[in-house]
Amino acid sequence: MTRRRRIYEGKAKVLFEGPEPGTLVQYFKDDASAFNNQKKGVITGKGVLNNRISEYLMSRLSEIGVPTHFVRRLNMREQLVREVEIIPIELVVRNVAAGSLSQRFGIPEGTPLPRSIIEYYYKSDELHDPMVSEEHITAFGWAAPQDLDDMVALSLRVNDYLSGLFLGIGLKLVDFKLEFGRLWENEEMRIVLADEISPDNCRLWDVKTNEKLDKDRFRQDLGRVEEAYQEVARRLGILPEGGPSDVKGPKTLQ
Repeated sequence: MTRRRRIYEGKAKVLFEGPEPGTLVQYFKDDASAFNNQKKGVITGKGVLNNRISEYLMSRLSEIGVPTHFVRRLNMREQLVREVEIIPIELVVRNVAAGSLSQRFGIPEGTPLPRSIIEYYYKSDELHDPMVSEEHITAFGWAAPQDLDDMVALSLRVNDYLSGLFLGIGLKLVDFKLEFGRLWENEEMRIVLADEISPDNCRLWDVKTNEKLDKDRFRQDLGRVEEAYQEVARRLGILPEGGPSDVKGPKTLQ
């Protein structure tokens, strides 16, 4: 078997050279980190679950016209993606006060926001992903104004769709992080959704109990982390049982 060339390794994923030009293989690890990598651990089976969850959500978003880097799932831990030029800005969409927003402004966690808020963070582990403004982004050339407009418009569409999808299975989409990349095709460039969408970068709470079913269970030492990820996959109808199987649709709660 040919040894694949490693392109990049992050905290939760590894990117390998793809089988054809313009593609990469994205491998999902069980490693977990929090607080800018100060806290580290392993969530058993997380990579398998995040691969399936991200595949499902990216596929659904593609169906409603949101362009993504996702091509197809290859196996339990890997998916084929298009190679893109990652824009070094993370967009965080917030619907309910939680995490750093609650800390910065003294807003009690769980307070619904008057409208969805989008924040920008510069992707830099060394600088601990500082919050930045549109002025910083455009002045320093991280993204052009049109790029930023496209990213915001796509983020709002993703938020609208995923909020409804998760609500249908009894989950509240509190906030989530998105990354985007530039995809070049025949001298033409377009902005596409990249990275992943999973309980690693979404805050998901049970609608009735506000139980946290995401990486906050790891951050806050709440326990039952693996079970929380499994519960999200179970509600989406894609919990792998005994190996890979066809992806099924979510089961709407009555």
